[in-house]
Amino acid sequence: MLVIESWVISDDSLVPVSSEMVLEVLRSRIDSGQLETWLTSSSGRSLSFVTNTERAMVMLLEDEGDPGEHAVDPGADGSSDGFVLSNGQDDEYPDEDTLPIREAFRLVEHIVGTGSWPMDARWVVDR
Repeated sequence: MLVIESWVISDDSLVPVSSEMVLEVLRSRIDSGQLETWLTSSSGRSLSFVTNTERAMVMLLEDEGDPGEHAVDPGADGSSDGFVLSNGQDDEYPDEDTLPIREAFRLVEHIVGTGSWPMDARWVVDR
């Protein structure tokens, strides 16, 4: 029996967010200045999306306290700042640890829809 995870925005309601709706939700949050979004799955996993509106860090964690895994852009040079967390902290990340925002959107949409990274995605395990 195949069980599909459902995902909710951690600081919003408990209404599940589908893969068809997650990008609209992320764009709306970004437009309102919320650059950090956490989604929680029905199996207890977490998906983090933090953006500076041009690039984004995408992390997938198995449970609370898990260092998880994050998407990478091998060979990307430099670093980018402006990743403002919900606590006001303004982070800077190496570009190889973030993705262009359109690619990050694609990964989040796929993870919410299937529970796993797309076959062509590149990520590193931080565990």
